[in-house]
Amino acid sequence: MAQLNSHKIMTDPMKTLTSSAISGLSGEIKVPGDKSISHRSLILGGMAIGRTKVSGLLAGADVLSTLEAVRALGVDITRDDADNIIVDGVGTGGFISPQDALDLGNAGTGVRLLMGAVAGQPVSAIFTGDASLSKRPMKRITDPLCQMGAQIAYDPAGAEKGFLPVTITGAQPPLPIRYEMPVASAQIKSAILFAALNARGQTIITEPHLSRDHSEAMLRHFGVTLEREMLADGRHRITLEGEAELHAKDIIVPRDPSSAAFAMVAALITKDSHITLPGISLNPQRTGLIITLQEMGGNIEIVNERIEGGEAVGDIIVQSSQLKGIAVPATRSASMIDEYPILSVAAACAEGETYMPGVAELRVKETDRISVMAEGLKACGVEVSETPDTMRVTGAGMISGGARLASQHDHRIAMSFLVLGMVAQNPITMLDVATISTSFPDFANIMNKAGAQLEEGITQA
Repeated sequence: MAQLNSHKIMTDPMKTLTSSAISGLSGEIKVPGDKSISHRSLILGGMAIGRTKVSGLLAGADVLSTLEAVRALGVDITRDDADNIIVDGVGTGGFISPQDALDLGNAGTGVRLLMGAVAGQPVSAIFTGDASLSKRPMKRITDPLCQMGAQIAYDPAGAEKGFLPVTITGAQPPLPIRYEMPVASAQIKSAILFAALNARGQTIITEPHLSRDHSEAMLRHFGVTLEREMLADGRHRITLEGEAELHAKDIIVPRDPSSAAFAMVAALITKDSHITLPGISLNPQRTGLIITLQEMGGNIEIVNERIEGGEAVGDIIVQSSQLKGIAVPATRSASMIDEYPILSVAAACAEGETYMPGVAELRVKETDRISVMAEGLKACGVEVSETPDTMRVTGAGMISGGARLASQHDHRIAMSFLVLGMVAQNPITMLDVATISTSFPDFANIMNKAGAQLEEGITQA
């Protein structure tokens, strides 16, 4: 069995990508494995009893950061001859305190889920990240963990806003809690659930509407008793029985719908496009964008639906379409929160206005995605307005393009504007595109093989 080569993907930070108008996309586009499921497979596999084989793990920078962190907590992770990832779990109380700080790079999901896992075990760890991650708020994660008995110590410079670095010392044992989530967030929910595995009693979480449920699905896959119910007022309640044991099971990671979103929108807005996206996750909490694009008039067909590793999967066929603006239900935002940047690109190419409410969460992602998308779209000739919690985009008809835009170290911003460049009158150049490697390492090559024109360049000093 070979040792897994888990070094971070190195990409020249000076590299740029320029996207030019194309005649269309065609063929099969295989996007990487699902990022959310990849993070969880490593963490929960590490907390299981026995050996977990993970097929299709995303080899992006964020997931590799999580992999190294799980290793530092005492879990042996290797790769077999078939390129599967092998995780030899240590049980729900088997983590060790790492010798060095856990540097999660830009992995927001990884750091928040691992905070929960550490908070429920008798260990202590320092969590750090890159400049971008260190500006993202963590108190909404650590506050409920503190209620469960974990000790939380922020660096004084960032304590007021809850910025990394933070030291978490796990509770011995953690306390079961009842927690009312102020917003629907899979990351907050998952952190609490992971900490609650060692609690004595029931932990009950209520969220205003259902967020992504990959953690619940994988916990059940590993044999944890967990129930979910919809309340009369539309809220959702999740109940987990503590003092749980996870028993290792193989995991097949489906392809990421958030990565597929870029190819889907590109095919819809470019002429004479016809593509197939095989093996995409169809988890009901991840299909919000597909539903929205279909409501906008998108020609999107799902075929060969099946269950793999406990997750719904299918192949998606997309053809060129004339899109129209719609009002996106605010209740849908949790199921497609990462897809709003590329949705705003689709809206820019649609007829009429697209209204997107309930998106305040976008302001605390890798960057303020509402503001950055609005500024970039305006630079390309698109009419956009925003409030703290909403975004309106009016279809521009012809996209002027011609802009040089900074991604603000946000992979989804970078890929979204590169898709817009495929229909712009003048090419769009994205700076600092190294960040794309966090979720879609081979984005340019894969899209170019399907008919895109993404050309590399170097930022001029």
